[in-house]
Amino acid sequence: MDGHREMRAADRDREATAERLRVALEEGRLGLHEYDERLARAYAARTYGELDEVVADLPGVAPVERSALAPTPPPAPVDPAAPAGAGAAGTPVKSGGSEAPETRSRLLWIWMPWLRVAAILVPIWLISAVASGHVAGVWPLWVLGPWGGLVLMQSVGLIGVDHGRKRRDRRR
Repeated sequence: MDGHREMRAADRDREATAERLRVALEEGRLGLHEYDERLARAYAARTYGELDEVVADLPGVAPVERSALAPTPPPAPVDPAAPAGAGAAGTPVKSGGSEAPETRSRLLWIWMPWLRVAAILVPIWLISAVASGHVAGVWPLWVLGPWGGLVLMQSVGLIGVDHGRKRRDRRR
């Protein structure tokens, strides 16, 4: 097993480690800052040994009875004889329009810090503008503008990645 630690890890292995870290975050085993650091280490890992170090102090996956998380139901089997665009037993599958709940929660997680800072800076600017009697400039835009642009690019990338994954799953 010693040689296993030096073997190169695949993207799928990194994603499994990232999922394990996400579960640990949701269970309260990791703080947000520590989760972010470990997630960066997981995606930078080249070997199984490096991936193992990221989750070494975390317990294994908890049984369903003890876990605080509700298990996701297995995907419904697709009937190969059903027409394209149909799901299990030929039922039509909704397409387009709505994003997966997982994507929505990720988007909320990405945008929440920006919204919190905006909720602090804009009222401070308003109070200072009213108190001074003139508007000298909307200085919160110097912070919120570039940051919002970066968060917007992350959001667009996240939605694009999720839709790309859905397209790959449909081809199988």
